Amino acid sequence: MACCWETLKRNAPLSLVLTLFALALLPAAASAALPRDFWGVVANEAPDAGQAQTLRQGGVESLRVPINWSAVQSAPGAEPDWSSVDPFVRGATVAGISILPFFVGPPPWAINYEGVGGARAPVSLPVRTAAQRSAWRELLRLAVFRYGPGGSFWAENPLLAARPIRIWQIWNEENYKYFAARPSPAQYGKLVVESFRDLRSADRGARMVLGGLFIQPKGGNVKPAPGRIKRAWFAADFLERMYRTTPGVRGKFMAVTLHPYSKYHGRLTEEIEEVRAALKKSRDPGRALWLTELGWSSGRPSAANGHNQFEKGIRGQARELTGAFKLLRSKAAAWRIKRVYWFSFTDEPGSCNFCDGSGLFEKGLVPKPAWSAYKRFAR
Repeated sequence: MACCWETLKRNAPLSLVLTLFALALLPAAASAALPRDFWGVVANEAPDAGQAQTLRQGGVESLRVPINWSAVQSAPGAEPDWSSVDPFVRGATVAGISILPFFVGPPPWAINYEGVGGARAPVSLPVRTAAQRSAWRELLRLAVFRYGPGGSFWAENPLLAARPIRIWQIWNEENYKYFAARPSPAQYGKLVVESFRDLRSADRGARMVLGGLFIQPKGGNVKPAPGRIKRAWFAADFLERMYRTTPGVRGKFMAVTLHPYSKYHGRLTEEIEEVRAALKKSRDPGRALWLTELGWSSGRPSAANGHNQFEKGIRGQARELTGAFKLLRSKAAAWRIKRVYWFSFTDEPGSCNFCDGSGLFEKGLVPKPAWSAYKRFAR
């Protein structure tokens, strides 16, 4: 090869040599490029058009948006109320940001709740009875008919350039007690298979990703005592069991999604490689990963809040973001990471033990140092 290159340089015009040299570099450049919609943010509140434009100018390509089932359907058979979702879709669409919706909050009329760790969570996923299956199928189809191709939202907003939603996220942290009081890999696998069928019945081009798995929740690797309920699973174990108990699940989703919350960004390597090993063991080594929640708080840990390990202070939050994003960008190809969503857009006191400082912005859209750090990567 070296001798051929030397001959070419001696005999070919300089312009041709330079062109061929540039083409030779293209595969390396392409392999280093990040996928479309790689940089995202979890939208805990709907951005207006101006706020969404600020996000887009900062490099945000995708917004992860909740669809709260209880808010959409307050009673069985009720007309859907999309007022809690429309503002998210409108703001993002105006700014040219894609939407990744995820389903949460099943209504009590569909699924019973029980007390868990000072909170209440659904006892099961909507797959145990015919009534639950029917209600869940209706919700998915209604969502597609609202926001999918030719959906009523686009018909009602003709001045918007339609960006139909084609990818849907099924549930949230299904391996942890606060979103599934009795988490079950087999039950979730069944939900994935049935949801795929339900979405495709409304949109033949619809695709799905798994619900965001809390990567290593407290107690997730502990076997419960006899008679006690297992309230948490490590993501890798949950995945392996889901594959084993659900024949055919492998072809129903395009990505495994993770919530790798850790004390420090340095633990991400160990956690993500554990999941990659689980996928290899489950004969699905090429499966993509999306990180649909990742973040730390700008709050300062103190004795009053139990020295919360996710609270790093205003500068520490930016430091953890920088370390995590640098690692994920460098490992994106090796780990097959296709998207990363920071949690969250703004601070949201009361919704979790670090959410009061998790935002890239304070209330009033006051940017934090973490937003400057985010932009350095995403732009």
